[in-house]
Amino acid sequence: MHTSFHIPTRGQGLYEFTDQVAVWVRGSGLLTLFIRHTSASLLVQENADPEVQTDLRAFFARLVPPTTDPSMRYLTHTYEGPDDMPAHIKAAMMPVSLSIPVIAGRMALGTWQGIYLFEHRDAPQSREVVGHLALSPAKERS
Repeated sequence: MHTSFHIPTRGQGLYEFTDQVAVWVRGSGLLTLFIRHTSASLLVQENADPEVQTDLRAFFARLVPPTTDPSMRYLTHTYEGPDDMPAHIKAAMMPVSLSIPVIAGRMALGTWQGIYLFEHRDAPQSREVVGHLALSPAKERS
């Protein structure tokens, strides 16, 4: 079975959508999530302390600054704005798909884990994540 999750963003940052996915999953099997964009990523990350999200965003902003930064002057894809090519680089460094076991209708995430879309562009976006749940054979379902 499959579905799409639509996640609006307000610019760079992490956007948790664990609850949307949890409502949709059922049975037992393997959940695959795939983002249909080249300037955003997917992460399983801590959802208890918001400082983790702040620090992740700050780290990647420092690692891959906008094209207006002198250290990035070698980049040639700049016509879509100073955040565009850095967004593609960040997406190339991080996952664009996730696999999560589902057992008896619940994702097997750890206590402090959540599913995030990591937006790498400055402007608000409407992102789509496709979910596919491959159910286990009936005799193995819990």
